[in-house]
Amino acid sequence: MENYNLKKGIICGLIAVFLIGMQPVIAISRPSIIDPYIFAAITALIEALIFFPIFMLERRRLNINSKNNPSERNRINSLLNGWKKKKNIKLLILIVAIFSIVPILLYIGYDLAGAINSSLALKSEIIFALLFGFLILKEKRISKMQILFCFLLFIGLIIAITQGSFKLLEFNMGVVILLISVALFTLVHAFTKAAFDRNELFPTQVGFIRNLCSGIILTLVYLVIFPKENFLWLLDFDNFLFFILMGLDYGFSLFFWYKTILYIQIGKAGIINSLTPIVSAFFSFIFLGEIFTVFHLIGTIIIIISIFMIVREKRK
Repeated sequence: MENYNLKKGIICGLIAVFLIGMQPVIAISRPSIIDPYIFAAITALIEALIFFPIFMLERRRLNINSKNNPSERNRINSLLNGWKKKKNIKLLILIVAIFSIVPILLYIGYDLAGAINSSLALKSEIIFALLFGFLILKEKRISKMQILFCFLLFIGLIIAITQGSFKLLEFNMGVVILLISVALFTLVHAFTKAAFDRNELFPTQVGFIRNLCSGIILTLVYLVIFPKENFLWLLDFDNFLFFILMGLDYGFSLFFWYKTILYIQIGKAGIINSLTPIVSAFFSFIFLGEIFTVFHLIGTIIIIISIFMIVREKRK
């Protein structure tokens, strides 16, 4: 049964909205010498450092609860040892593999698309969540109304990205890369959500394993392919500051997002998450000088309304 707590879910969701909305801004603001690959590698390791103490505290809390609440012992034992099951080991391998690729694609997409367009493109997640929820989580069938608003959401995205021109041949390649990234990480989130619901994995555990393994893999591959001298500029404080900022932002946004989908239904979480373009637009204007045009506004309104209607229809 879903661990449902609406108040906690909304609070965690709003914190995640702010942090996720800031990600394109931080990524685009980084010095040009920091390429997307090493940015993904080092920030993943920083995220692992963030998750490690939280993960250990969570394990300790679960062990204490297991001793104090015999009725909860089976569920807690499943949480602590569920990762040892063959299907969950395969899932963790899939998570590590996908999230060794996705951050690189995201940073490339952010650079090409800009902060506002990037944030809007990420809202396509609700379409993939609906599809994978039906195929993987065995949620109820997708209605005609949901299909209609999925189409309208995509129209809103096109209006914003093309600035109302609808010239698809000139569609921003960064947005295409971001859409691919969204499809990949939403697929993994669907499998992960199923494991959470089975009480076989828990958020901080997945966050730590995912970031530690993907960070190590990316760093080792980088050392093999690129000159080791490239790591010297990591010693520059101004450069390293961006790794810290993105690591903290990405790490805690992941933590609060996992907490959000743990406490509330993924549909409700999607509605809250639809507000991230507002955060991105505000801070990209302040720090990057990006202009939030009337077409961005129209596209954002269409996207938010579409997400609301999709989730509203889903609850019926």
